[in-house]
This record gives sequence, structure tokens and C-alpha cells, in this order.
Amino acid sequence: MCAAMAPPKHPAKLDLGDYLPYLVNRVGNIIADQFGEEALAPHGLSIAMWRVMAVLASTGGQRQIDLADLTSIDASTLSRLVTRLVRIGLVTRTRSASSNREVAVKLSPNGSALVGQLIPIGFEFESAAIAGLAPEELMTLKRCLRRMYSNMKARPASAGSARPKRAAV
Repeated sequence: MCAAMAPPKHPAKLDLGDYLPYLVNRVGNIIADQFGEEALAPHGLSIAMWRVMAVLASTGGQRQIDLADLTSIDASTLSRLVTRLVRIGLVTRTRSASSNREVAVKLSPNGSALVGQLIPIGFEFESAAIAGLAPEELMTLKRCLRRMYSNMKARPASAGSARPKRAAV
């Protein structure tokens, strides 16, 4: 369970091997690198493109602004990604009937077929990553990661600092 804990005492040195942000990033990076190289590169896709396609496959067509939030990709980067995905025939982009400024994105038939091929491979990578974890440990881990994401999303920015958007795995 992700029970609230007292903040840990902080040593004078930072041990990356025991620093949560580093550990989470390290796991995400190795999975993304291997999945990207083995499953996506043969199709000319990046991890960010995959995230866009996976979200569209699970949620259906989305307004581009909603897609940016669901994928954790900033709006300008997402716009360029969607343009590339449109160009290679994996998604379609249409203007909203109600607002000229609103753009809807959805998978094309080719995009849906490709996602259908890639999802089982994605699950193989997830299975490799979670090998040795008990089902309850996995449920707890996922619940805790969702909670941590919500905590950070709700965290107010420090005074005078603009928080840059970073692409997530």
C-alpha cells in the first residue's frame, strides 16, 4: 500500500542507486530504448509516436490538446509528431465542426492495424520488466506510480521558475 510516510532524513551525498527519480527514469529508459529499437524502429516510429498511437487505440479519437495531456507531450512537439504520423498514413487529423481552432486526431485503418501488431510486443516487454514481481507487488507499484504522478502534477511550481514540459516514456 502507498501509505503516507514521514519524509526521510537526507544524507549529505546523493546515492543515485537509491534515489527514486533516478530509479524510475532508469527503468523507463531501458524499456523505451529496447522497445523502440526492437519493435518500433523497423516501422520508423519513435517512443513518442507510439504513445500517441497507443492512446488513440485505447481512447479513440481525441482533440489534439487532450492528446497532449494524455501522452505527456507538449503541444508543439505533439503537433509535429501528429504531422509526421499523418504523412506516413497512421493517423488522420481533422478540424472540428464547432471550432476552427480545435483539431481532432484518430488512428487510420493502417495505424490501427500496426498498433494491433505492436501491443502484444509491448506486453512482452512489460512481462520481461516485471518478472519476479508478485501480482500484489505489481498492483501496489502501479498504484504508487499513479499517486506519485498525481502528486507531482498537483505540485505548485517554485516561485520564479517555469517548469519545462518533458516527454515521458
